[in-house]
Amino acid sequence: MLKPITCDVAVIGAGSAGLAAYRAAKAEGARTLLIEAGPGGTTCARFGCMPSKLLLAAARAARDADRASTFGIKTEGVVVHGRAVMARVQRERDGFVADVLKEMSDIPAADKVHGRARFAGPDTLTVDDHTLITAGAIVIATGARPVVPQDLRDACQERVVTHETVFDLETLPRTLAVIGAGPLGLELALAFSRLGVKTTLFDEGDRIGAVRDPVVASAVRETFEQALKLELGVHVQAKRKADGDILLSWTDQGKARRGTFEYVLDAAGRAPAVDHLDLNLTGLPLGDTGVPTFDAQTLRCGASSIFIAGDVNDARPVLHEASLQGELAGRNAARRRRRRLQKRDPMPSLAIVYSDPDIAAVGAPWDEEAARDWVIGCSADVGRARVDAKTPGVLRLYADAGSGALIGGEMFGPDVEHLAHLLAWAVQLSLTAKDVLALPFYHPTVEEGLRTALRDIADQGSR
Repeated sequence: MLKPITCDVAVIGAGSAGLAAYRAAKAEGARTLLIEAGPGGTTCARFGCMPSKLLLAAARAARDADRASTFGIKTEGVVVHGRAVMARVQRERDGFVADVLKEMSDIPAADKVHGRARFAGPDTLTVDDHTLITAGAIVIATGARPVVPQDLRDACQERVVTHETVFDLETLPRTLAVIGAGPLGLELALAFSRLGVKTTLFDEGDRIGAVRDPVVASAVRETFEQALKLELGVHVQAKRKADGDILLSWTDQGKARRGTFEYVLDAAGRAPAVDHLDLNLTGLPLGDTGVPTFDAQTLRCGASSIFIAGDVNDARPVLHEASLQGELAGRNAARRRRRRLQKRDPMPSLAIVYSDPDIAAVGAPWDEEAARDWVIGCSADVGRARVDAKTPGVLRLYADAGSGALIGGEMFGPDVEHLAHLLAWAVQLSLTAKDVLALPFYHPTVEEGLRTALRDIADQGSR
């Protein structure tokens, strides 16, 4: 017998988007339920942003110690203790997860339902075999999960890891194959390589870190070819060896290649976690990935009372976007009958890869056709980077040739995570290169690289 519950808003998933949706709906005075099937803790804290940055921090410490001789400082040799590295990653990660779980524990018990939710209709959900929920509106915030090809999973068995399992390793592997050269794969491949793991990064395409600007892409590839082994434009096949290691085979420019690895990290992609929701019972049209079509401005699915937020909608799968979307979806779900739905404020996209030197993309993505109407500013020499013995990289900023307004850019270099924020603010405020050049720049800082690119735009006659 299912226990019936009626509410104004039901939120499926207690990750970053789901928690934000719950808080927003409650703030609107809506009777809100939060449904979670797993242990909670959010992707960011448990599997994503925080453990990966913990591993990257260890890798940066090892690399900096190793290159201390550049500054005339002699060391007796760097020794990486794999178990200690992973123990700190897990200890600090568990602390971040505990903080999120504490937030969840503060939610009233009457507002929480534990179990797997499925749609029984456009406004009804069943949770496992114990609860039937009728809701005025529903927010889908179930996130995304790694996709591992079945043949790879069958071949590697427990030796295939994803971003959800790699941080549970007791020690660093001897050898590692990373499949997928996107932001996640690149970050983790570099981290393990700098910690002394013999690492090879594979991808079927030829792009690294999702970089699109050809000038930036060239600099990225040239730099990281020196940091780890790259095998791009290849398809790998896996076979389990008698000793448990994995034999990978691929073809490189017509030549058969192979290598043996202790672990394979699959970072080739994530898929919206919707396969368990029975979305076919909502009556909504579904896209190729099984996700309902939705309005990106309101996050409403069609003309229904269903909203979708966070990684599950695959629009901008990063934490700050998940939180913003969750807040908007929760607010609109609560307001759906009382007033017009709120639309999200225009905001330039902002993506950062913590590859050290970092990669960042802001606003309008590179497009060869569209670039004919752009003024492009470039900077490839930053004095502060030379002082710190860091790769200077390259910055490319884009401005509209007509209005002079900055519209975006791609960057590669030290601390561009900070420069990307400055550019994103300038783009959102519709500032021109000359507008930003009128603001203070201190010397010597990496921000001067941004100033050089802005001057390049201004010198070309842009406003």
